[in-house]
Amino acid sequence: MLEAAWEILENSPFIIDRYRAGTVSVNYYGDTIVNSLSDTLTAIVGFLFAAWVPPVATIAVGVAIEVGLAIAIRDNLALNIVMLIHEVPWIKAWQAAGQAH
Repeated sequence: MLEAAWEILENSPFIIDRYRAGTVSVNYYGDTIVNSLSDTLTAIVGFLFAAWVPPVATIAVGVAIEVGLAIAIRDNLALNIVMLIHEVPWIKAWQAAGQAH
């Protein structure tokens, strides 16, 4: 339910404008329906995974995903949250440098 609520909020003018102002996503116009549904389905799968494996495995997979995304595309959930709450110039510059390649 929280993920579905976030998908609705994420596509509101307030969040879209915040992404454009505080992150390198100046051309962000909101998610597609397919993207929002995929995010929600992935959250459900993650919830089921977390219910099935030991907590340490859930944490390890979560950290691995975050680190892998930071290395591969210079973006992840943690960076999105930080940048939505408060723009951090060095993160924005680092992410922008990755888009230049």
